[in-house]
Amino acid sequence: MVRRQPTEPPADLYAAVRGEVSWFCCGTAWGPCSTTGKGACGTCNSGSLQHAWPNTSNACWDITRPDRCGVSLSRRTCGFRHRTTALCSGASVVTSIADCGPQTDLFCGEQSCCGSTCASNRLIDLTPAAYSAIASLSTGLRPAEIDTA
Repeated sequence: MVRRQPTEPPADLYAAVRGEVSWFCCGTAWGPCSTTGKGACGTCNSGSLQHAWPNTSNACWDITRPDRCGVSLSRRTCGFRHRTTALCSGASVVTSIADCGPQTDLFCGEQSCCGSTCASNRLIDLTPAAYSAIASLSTGLRPAEIDTA
């Protein structure tokens, strides 16, 4: 029996996924960020509780390709809300999609840990304001669980 790779991204997220959370700058200057573009949705700001998701559109999926890392992520569009929970501290933050990213396939197998708690593959990028609600910006990457809000 030949097993085929799916040709379409999955239609829905039925359960929380574990992966790495990172942070990125967008919009007006805030904290460590200079002024940058407003992201794929046109609303992204570093000082807002927002995030980038690797499956916001077909064009986004074609760039990020989390499936190449063995990760299935649902299609969610601008404004959709996710809850990200840091596995190190248990702190969580609810954010809305404001951009496409991270480019998951560039980081297949990458792993971040705190003690014996680890997660692999960058699945979500939070704005600095959102990331700082669950971890210090100096950590850069943290293992996390991502779920619908």
